[in-house]
Amino acid sequence: MTKILTIHPENPQQRLVDQAVDIIRKGGLIAYPTDSAYALGCHIGDKAALDRIRAIRQLDKHKNFTLMCRDLSELASYAKVSNSDFRSLKAHTPGAYTFILNATPEVPRRLMHPKRKTIGMRVPDNAIALAIMATLGEPLMSSSLILPGEEIPLTDPYDIKDSLSGQLDLVIDGGFCGFDATSVIDLTGDEPQITRRGCGDLSAFES
Repeated sequence: MTKILTIHPENPQQRLVDQAVDIIRKGGLIAYPTDSAYALGCHIGDKAALDRIRAIRQLDKHKNFTLMCRDLSELASYAKVSNSDFRSLKAHTPGAYTFILNATPEVPRRLMHPKRKTIGMRVPDNAIALAIMATLGEPLMSSSLILPGEEIPLTDPYDIKDSLSGQLDLVIDGGFCGFDATSVIDLTGDEPQITRRGCGDLSAFES
């Protein structure tokens, strides 16, 4: 059965955050709010939960997953970042941007793009998501909650619960997030490449 928790979007109740983190640590799959739209999240090392995300979204092995981080201090363990790229990241986080970076050996192989060895990383500007990661003590493996055949993500937590009943362990009701996905910027080359235009000002990445 899929559980739903209503957590305050600005002042998350720690006892409810603790319940969500306990579910994640036990291998659960959650839907949670971010600063762009709702997302699916699980423990970074949990292959079974990752496979459940692939099944829900009908993703192939070439799909880049995202490591949702609480701040940039977690970057060094999972991504190789130049000084200039770090300055760009610092200027745009937290925020609704996903950055494609070269992965370090710390990233589980199943999370990386199999040929390019890259990983998506972002720091959301959302109090609930940040509280979850702070309590968890590590990044959250994440993917946008866009169902097969759809172009926009689900935004109502009760619609999410109804649509994915039995496929998720927890839906966090954190209020309305919006319909737009993050902007995606690839920082693995000589120059930044905008690979998806979504939320956020992209002028700093345009030549």
